[in-house]
Amino acid sequence: MVHSATQPTNTWVTSKDESREMMALWPDVVRDLTDSTKNFIIPDATKWMAKVLQYNVPGGKKIRALTLVYAYKVLAPSDQLTEENIRLVRILAWCVELMQAFLLIVDDIQDRSLLRRGQPCWYRYNDLDLAAINDSLLLECAIFYLIKKYFKGKDCYVDLLETFHDSILKTIMGQSLDMLSTNFGKKPDLDMFTMNRYNSIVECKTSYYTFILPITAAMQLAGIKDPEMFRQAKTILLEMGHLFQVQDDYLGCYSDAHDKDCTDIQEGKCTWLIVVALQRATPEQRKILEECYGSPDPEKVRRVKQLFTDLERFIIMDQTIWVTISEEESQQMMVMWPDIVHDIMEEIENSNFPDVAKWVEKVGHH
Repeated sequence: MVHSATQPTNTWVTSKDESREMMALWPDVVRDLTDSTKNFIIPDATKWMAKVLQYNVPGGKKIRALTLVYAYKVLAPSDQLTEENIRLVRILAWCVELMQAFLLIVDDIQDRSLLRRGQPCWYRYNDLDLAAINDSLLLECAIFYLIKKYFKGKDCYVDLLETFHDSILKTIMGQSLDMLSTNFGKKPDLDMFTMNRYNSIVECKTSYYTFILPITAAMQLAGIKDPEMFRQAKTILLEMGHLFQVQDDYLGCYSDAHDKDCTDIQEGKCTWLIVVALQRATPEQRKILEECYGSPDPEKVRRVKQLFTDLERFIIMDQTIWVTISEEESQQMMVMWPDIVHDIMEEIENSNFPDVAKWVEKVGHH
């Protein structure tokens, strides 16, 4: 039996406190992973593994990891909330962060990005270049090493393996569709930039590993077996992932943040902005997009941004997104959902995504 929705969330630690608890566990995770290489008597590889881990994994906002921990605390029976089980859920949360890190290493290479989390992308570290691909594989293997070490023999072991494998597959498929849409860095074919394609990219590349993975893993760890609960959760989480990505697309164009590159226009990415702009553009505006979108020329980038601004009706996301979750599904989910929505909304809001936080609240309580 899961916790009721009336459990007070203010009895939990704050996101900053939980992040500190996660970081306190991080040295143990690094030790587990580096110890795994010592059996091969290759000290250089052990030192390198530690460097790869430290540079790429712990520096993010940990939204996905914290989501997993919060969800488990809502969903698990009270007798499961032991110190040892909370430690296990935090280790699983680090597996989610390892997944995020390995995907970002590859994504930065493919996008030729310069910065990630305020520092040079890993492939640019000491001019590693394509050798960084091997390091991304190290991080991927680390996920399943930890899952095997800590969860083998538990009822949820196979389910967790399948969930992580499925999320990785879906995310990589989304990345493939993303690259196909940009014509592999060449001039993009704007006729391919449909809303259906955009939705498919978002579902695979964002929704699965950002929202579905941490919540599903938490449900499995909490012992939930009902397929209908998983289906209902997935329905809501897909919506949340879509809203999250739309906001990210907007920030990718207009944000002044300097901790990562914002080059969607230059790379010819299939984003919410370009898809809706193409839907609403006049023939003259379409010609501007055909000429300028996907070019690194600063003047062409400026013209695209100006065109987006001219089509300001869709820039503010107020009337363009519809919640498709039925009233019946929402009512059924209310047993487990309000506290999860509250904590995810709070974490997103603290991470400077206020518009998405408002929409998440509407999705969860519509």
